[in-house]
Amino acid sequence: MSQKHQDLSETHILGANTTQIVVRASADDTRDWLKDSPVCSALSQYRIAHIGIAEALAPYSIVRMKQSGTYFMACFGGEGRILIDGRWQVCKSGMACLLPPHTLNAFHAVKGKPWSFAWVRYQAVSEQRPIVSVSSPVLAKFEGDPLRLAILGLHSECGDQASPATVHHWVELVQSYVMRFAQPWQMDERLSKLWEKIAQRLHEPWTLKILSRESHMSEEHLRRLTTQQLGRSPMRQVTYLRMRHAAELLATTDEKIESIAYAVGYQNAFVFSTTFKKWIGWRPSVHRAGARQTITPSP
Repeated sequence: MSQKHQDLSETHILGANTTQIVVRASADDTRDWLKDSPVCSALSQYRIAHIGIAEALAPYSIVRMKQSGTYFMACFGGEGRILIDGRWQVCKSGMACLLPPHTLNAFHAVKGKPWSFAWVRYQAVSEQRPIVSVSSPVLAKFEGDPLRLAILGLHSECGDQASPATVHHWVELVQSYVMRFAQPWQMDERLSKLWEKIAQRLHEPWTLKILSRESHMSEEHLRRLTTQQLGRSPMRQVTYLRMRHAAELLATTDEKIESIAYAVGYQNAFVFSTTFKKWIGWRPSVHRAGARQTITPSP
């Protein structure tokens, strides 16, 4: 699949050889691929819409143009492709990705390569406890097998004889594995402080040299550490924070696009719009229009 992300459209192709195990939070979600899955209302305590495990083979392809909730995926076998920061990237066994709300989500299996992963999809509402922070990695190393086992355990328990206490423990485990990735305790404190600072001052003209000075690290060490812990270079992390905040402002305020561009560090609204489309999937005006509509939750 060599399709450019600007040419993508809403897609849901599982393929005859793909298998899935799914648990949903509500019986009200009756989409074809979900309607026969067990219901676990306990997932709602963490605002989780559904969780699952997929054994995917080509032509498996999922594209969500208006993904309104946070999405977490942990790969425990094979490899596939995920659209992250406007680029197709490999997600293979021992890796995970965390995609914030209000972004384009796209995944596909590669012909001849099996892809096994577990996912957790959050509802399209404001989380009581933030899942994606400014220090959350986007694509990084992660052991996905424990999450797979927790989902299997919950799926097995969700029957007529389900024990509420046991269900609660499985749900707690699922959430704890996501949080382990989203808010890594082992992150270098200098990095976490740096990105907290940048998030409050996105309008400033950041460069690698300035970031290096603010973090009290050499440019090379900052580049290496950021790439290792967050899955992107320091300057791409700055752009990510800018685009993420811009998406939130477009969805929740009536600020002019020019004002939002300036607030996140762009003096030129056209450059901002072009960058926003590359990272988020569509232009700011389209994003704002879509965010004001009622969006059906999607994986």
